[in-house]
Amino acid sequence: MITGRPGTIDEYLTAVDGGQRAALEKLRRIILSAAPEAEECISYQLPAFRLNGRLVVCFGAWSQHCAIYPMSAAWIAAHREELGDFDTSKGTIRFSPSRPLPAALVRKLVRDRIAQNAAKRKR
Repeated sequence: MITGRPGTIDEYLTAVDGGQRAALEKLRRIILSAAPEAEECISYQLPAFRLNGRLVVCFGAWSQHCAIYPMSAAWIAAHREELGDFDTSKGTIRFSPSRPLPAALVRKLVRDRIAQNAAKRKR
């Protein structure tokens, strides 16, 4: 678990242990490939990506797992079957470095969140 208040994703990742760091760096690259216009930031003391002023996704490392936060309980509920036996809760998807989330699923999550945010913006 990270202590202190990182100012950037790089600072956050520097404080993460090897296996988790590698898994989160890969996750970061996948997110950026799905949303190249998104800006990296720290939100809720976690690495995050923001697009058009709205959070798209956050991620982090904990003592027993890594996690991605799609900022949408509805997304997790709608994709329960695709998440298989990954450990989830209302707004969290947990995974381990040895069993990361599939890249295609992460890209889908990011694209869906961007579309969700765009729909909210239009209302």
